[in-house]
Parts: sequence; C-alpha cells; structure tokens
Amino acid sequence: MGRFPFLVLFVAGGFSALALPPVGWWWILALTFPLLLRRLEVLPTGAWRGGFGAGLGFGLGYFIAAFHWIGFAFLVDAKTNLWMMPFAVGGLALYMALFWAVAGALAICVPDRLLPRFASLAIFLSIAEWLRGHLLTGFPWAAPGLVADGMGGVGQLASIIGMPGLTMMILTWAMLPDVIWRNRRAAHYARAAPVVLLLVLPASLLWGVWRLAEHPTVFRQDVKLRLVQPNTSQSDKWRTENSGAIFDSLLALSGDADGSSHVIWPESAVPFLLEEEPAALARIAQMLGPERRLLTGAIRRTHAKGLAGEPDGQYFTSILLIDGMGSVRGTYDKWRLVPGGEFLPFEPLLARLGFRKVVSLPESFTPGQGPTNLDVPGAGLAGMLICYEAIFPHRLVAKERPLWLVNVTNDGWFGNSVGPYQHLAQMRMRAIEQGLPVARAANTGISAVIDPMGRITAQSRLGVAAVVDGALPEKSGETIYAMIGDVALLLLVGGFGFLMHFCQRYGRSSDLSSREPT
Repeated sequence: MGRFPFLVLFVAGGFSALALPPVGWWWILALTFPLLLRRLEVLPTGAWRGGFGAGLGFGLGYFIAAFHWIGFAFLVDAKTNLWMMPFAVGGLALYMALFWAVAGALAICVPDRLLPRFASLAIFLSIAEWLRGHLLTGFPWAAPGLVADGMGGVGQLASIIGMPGLTMMILTWAMLPDVIWRNRRAAHYARAAPVVLLLVLPASLLWGVWRLAEHPTVFRQDVKLRLVQPNTSQSDKWRTENSGAIFDSLLALSGDADGSSHVIWPESAVPFLLEEEPAALARIAQMLGPERRLLTGAIRRTHAKGLAGEPDGQYFTSILLIDGMGSVRGTYDKWRLVPGGEFLPFEPLLARLGFRKVVSLPESFTPGQGPTNLDVPGAGLAGMLICYEAIFPHRLVAKERPLWLVNVTNDGWFGNSVGPYQHLAQMRMRAIEQGLPVARAANTGISAVIDPMGRITAQSRLGVAAVVDGALPEKSGETIYAMIGDVALLLLVGGFGFLMHFCQRYGRSSDLSSREPT
C-alpha cells in the first residue's frame, strides 16, 4: 500500500468512528481522513486497484468500530446466537466498506485536470453513502453526516440538505485543513477555493445558532404526553411467566397523575398479542379513562386464533391506537424491517447454513404498506416510525404532512452501548429535516420529546424504568429538505463539482491538492 499501509488506513478508519455520538470528537476526522486522501494522491490516475484497497481498508475500520454495538443483540440469547456475531458484525461492516472501496476506486480515476483529488473523493464517498442507504433495503446507520449532532448549530443544515448533504459537507470539511496547509505557498486561486469552502463551516454554525434563536420551542396546550419506558430486560421479556408482571408495570407507569392526554408505550411493549386479549384491552380502558388515548407498539397478526391445523396468518410489528373504551381505532404496520432481526435475507440459503432471525417468531414479519399516518384524536395527524425506520431520511412520512412524529423503539437489544445514543441522535436529525416534533418512547433506550429544531425538551436516562411527561411542541414550517428531499444532494454535488472544476481549470495553479512532499 505504499506510504500508508492497509493497516494504517484500517486504524484511521476505526478512530474516525469516535466522531459519532455519543463521543462526538468531530475534530478527529481532520486527522484521519487526510490519511486516506494522501494515500490516493500518491497513486497515479487510473490506479483503481490502489484506490479500491485504500477505501476498503479505511471503510472496514470505520464500520467495524461504528457497528460494534450490534454484537450486543447476539448476547441476549448467547447460547443460540453468539456464534453468528462475527458473521453479522464483520459481514455487515465488510459489505458497507465495499461502498467506500468503490468510491476510492472511482476517485482515483478522475484526472487531476478535471477535479482535485479531495473533491472527487468527497463526491464519490457522498454518492456511496447515498447508495448505502438505498440498495438492498439500505442501512444508512453511521453516515458521516451524523457527526453534526455534536457540532451545535451546524446540525441545522439538515433542514436544507438533509443527512446526505451533511455527509458531503462533513467529508469535505474534514479534508480541507490538510489541503489548505499543503497549499499555503500555492497560487491565489489554489488557496482561495479551499479556504472559502472551509469558511462555510463557521458560517453554518452561526446560521444554525441564529435559526435556533429565531425559533424557540412553542408547545401545544392541548396535548400532554406521557412516554412510558418500562426498562424490561430483553432476556426476560418473552418468557411467558413474565407477561403479567410486564403488563402490570406498563399500566402502573401510565397513571394519570399529571393529567396527560396521550400515553405512548414502546415497540412491542407487551409480550403477547394485545389485539387478541379482551381482558388486557379492558384493563387499558380502565387505566386510560374516557378522555385519554394510548399509542403502543405491539405484535399483531392478520386474524385471531385459528382452528386446529389452521395457520396463524401473517405477523406484523405495529403501532396500535387504543381509545378510552379499550377499542383499537387504528393500526400502523412497520414497513422497513430489520434484516437478520425481523426477516432473514436469502432465507432458503442462510437457513440451511444454520442462520436464524434474532427475533424468535416461527416466521418472518410481513412488511406494511409504506409510510402512513394515523389520525390521533385530540392530537391530529401523526407520522409513525418503529425503531429502525427512524434511521432513513428518505420516505420518512406520507404525502400528507403530519403534525408530529411518533417513534417507538426497543433499544434493549443493545444494552448500555453507543447504539441507543446514536439512535436518538438520528431521530433528532429527522426532526430537523422535516420540521416536525417527535414523541419517542423506548423500552430500555432513551425516551424523549424533541422539538422541530431537534432540541430535546424532555428525556429519560438509558437503562432505567421511567416516565417522560411533557407537552407536545408545535411543528415548524415545511423545510427545504422536506420539500425536495435528496434532490438537495444532487444539487450540492453538481454545484461543488462545477466550482472545483472551474477553479482547477482556470485557477493559476492546476492542482488544488498539492503533491509537494510532506
């Protein structure tokens, strides 16, 4: 690998993951990404194998470090699932790193006369990240744009360019200090363009601070929330003998001491098919009273208990809307299912090799019909997100814009790891992108009320049984990103590429990323 061996790039990629929440060392990217850039710069144009290897090494280190928390899910039933951990974490990291490897290979094939190397690398990595969030169901977790969560007002850019655009800006900014330092003796145009691009960072910070100041949180007076976090251990949850105690705990935590109007329970809150238990629904009605409503995560199936020999029907992971009479008034079915958790990709092949879903059901869940809203009495139209669905910026809500978002999740699979913190950070980004408030109820994760600027107005701690009481914030005006979606990334890539090509071609220096020895 020449100047920077594969192992060096692998370690640098691993350290880059420290920029993500909850550590939030965003500045470390300015130390690590220049190593990848410099490796690509010493390779001749067209040496795609070298670019592929460099991107693979850096990406593999990054994604192994960023995804290590997934391994906690295999410890819940270690006797059955532990052997799958290295295949799941390592295999997923390798698959994601291939996107960065292809980006490195393409970046090395762009002639210097067209684009400086740092620009081509930022563009192709951004496109690779977009593809990573779409292909084969997509998995955009740990997108570099999430680093903005720890950068104050910079995160407000998500309202304009979304997570994909933030990813491109973060990657560009990470490489610019090194580029500027090595161009300090270069001609005027060679120095000016990178400096101007870097100055966009403090300008974005100031704009974000101004935006937050200009849009203080405004609360609705008609919606008082109670988010219930039961903190049920994942290893205990699905034991039949525990179902009564779990249900009793949920009811006790949902009491009306604060005059709440809407109660929200987390994903698959009860360890039984709630729709099929009239006695349980009657107890919920008693707890709610005539005026309150409950939104709860639940597993449901298409029809009730069948006759002997009759199949149980399709299973869904859902949100149920239950009124004060104990009647189910609406359902939302999760449509983005977790690969390996709620369904097994390539099931005929992998099942023969002994692989199985982490969630123990006799069959895979069935996906719902796509993003849909529920009309919640007393609170209005609400967009529904179950767990994993909160990590996707695109197709987040239905065509009719809701007044608020409901996110139920179970982060109990991942213990006291970075996973629950990053999951919450991604939900904050979704609020900023859409300009919508969020009510988030977690089992053992972090429950929170989030305003449309991404500010957390009330939250729980990780790993405790708790309730979060708070008023629901008002929504803001529709954001640019909510209107145009990932067209923002296309415009950003096009504009950035044109600017860099113009400076490269007409500047006094033909190389904005100097090759001088360092």
